[in-house]
Amino acid sequence: MRHRDERLSIRRADWLSAGECDDLAALLAACVAEGASLGFLAPLAAKTARDWWATFPRDGVMLLVAGRDGRIVGTVQLHAAESDNGAHRGEVAKLLVHPEWRRRGIARALMTALETEARAAGKTLLVLDTREGDSSNDLYRALGYREAGRVPGWARDAAGTLSATVFWYKPLH
Repeated sequence: MRHRDERLSIRRADWLSAGECDDLAALLAACVAEGASLGFLAPLAAKTARDWWATFPRDGVMLLVAGRDGRIVGTVQLHAAESDNGAHRGEVAKLLVHPEWRRRGIARALMTALETEARAAGKTLLVLDTREGDSSNDLYRALGYREAGRVPGWARDAAGTLSATVFWYKPLH
């Protein structure tokens, strides 16, 4: 796939090499260190991050990775619904772009690729959640996601503080 940055490549990762696991672990740790609410508290130990990525591939999870200059600089996941009556929807999870690579269209390119993959997999609805106040909310709004609601104190951020979460959805036409 080609994007605004001609050297950026996005691929579906059905397997990960040891080097890719290392890149993804560094990416996750850097995002948590910057305060991202990703299910981990700061400081995130390198071993914990690597062990988490070592569990991929996972059933029901599609992983996309963005590469540039021989390393992974971003990633996003699409989780399939576990119920039969939810087979039409997917949950977007862990959209990450390394802090050194932000503001270059990588997150938008990852989301565009994810939506294409989701449509090909027969998904007609995407859902996701973000921390209230995160800049990612602006991206999702710009991509056509609609706010479904907010829940105060939903999750702890990377520093351990309870934060509100915003739930988003997007019908895929």
